[in-house]
Amino acid sequence: MKRVLVIEDNLDNLELMRCVLERSGYEVIAAVSGEEGVALAESQRPAFILMDINLPGIDGLEATRRIRASSIDGSTPIIAITSYAMRGDMERVMDAGCNGYFEKPIDPLRIMDDIHAILRRMANEDIGG
Repeated sequence: MKRVLVIEDNLDNLELMRCVLERSGYEVIAAVSGEEGVALAESQRPAFILMDINLPGIDGLEATRRIRASSIDGSTPIIAITSYAMRGDMERVMDAGCNGYFEKPIDPLRIMDDIHAILRRMANEDIGG
């Protein structure tokens, strides 16, 4: 079973993502702050990371930068799920090192298809496709 890290401080959103991911066969580990997320990413080496941007302590952008600068393989997918939807927000998220971006509220019936599409795109890029 593939392990996924969800970094989300809103417990309702965290539980929704946990249910969606577990129903799709993933093991979920969770962090409620950016610092905790960075530590778990380094120690648990998840298959991918779902990152909220508005977090207590360091925000999701800084957490993403720290994960990218850590000993983790830089190809670990990090997908932002955020309420940030202003002009330029997506560019800032992607520039920080995220591989995808979804706006809240998510559609729990579609989100796994959307996540899998990003993961497939990244796999194709890795093999030169």
